[in-house]
Amino acid sequence: MLEIRDLAIHRGQWHIQLPELHLAKGELKAITGASGCGKSTLLELIGLVLKPEQLGCYRLGQQDIGQWLQADDQARLADTRAQQLGFVLQSGGLLPFLSVQQNIQLPRRMLGLPLHSDAVAQAVDCLGLKPLLHQQPSQLSIGERQRVAFVRAIAHEPALLLADEPTAALDPPQARRLLELMIELVQGLNMAALLVSHDWALVQDCGLSRLAAQTTAGGSCFVPC
Repeated sequence: MLEIRDLAIHRGQWHIQLPELHLAKGELKAITGASGCGKSTLLELIGLVLKPEQLGCYRLGQQDIGQWLQADDQARLADTRAQQLGFVLQSGGLLPFLSVQQNIQLPRRMLGLPLHSDAVAQAVDCLGLKPLLHQQPSQLSIGERQRVAFVRAIAHEPALLLADEPTAALDPPQARRLLELMIELVQGLNMAALLVSHDWALVQDCGLSRLAAQTTAGGSCFVPC
């Protein structure tokens, strides 16, 4: 599903490297490391938000994303982000003028997909969001917004899900429930997924493999652990 080699960028005085990453369909891995080591930057690189300074290979399914990055083909990259990628931001990123239900339906509506999805309905039910569907984001707690943001990110059933601290604002039972649901949906929908997490215990508890930051004075190198 996903193959990346020799990905790197400078951010200020830091050099962030990813020597190699392979993700199969239905596989979820965690990105771990100390605060400030570049985990979110790495996710933005993989999510085609930032352009890498060095890249050996980037393939998503049958698509050679690397050649589009090198050619700075913004039209193709934008289409890939919209159709093939799902993002869960730390802030949630919900549109304040839309209801919870409208936020969740937005990716499907923009891509011309039917508004109903069994996977979305399952996620809404499992995360206890049914009573909140007609509320505005301003009426939700931070944890509720984060749960809604996750459902919105998988609503169009993307090939690759990228989640930046999706459980950070949740209490331990809710965090475990969300991570278990992520694993179930990623496997059920044949997606691949990467999540940034500080909760190493939860990551290990759920049996996830991880990319761990090896930090030196010159930057961070993310390697399988």
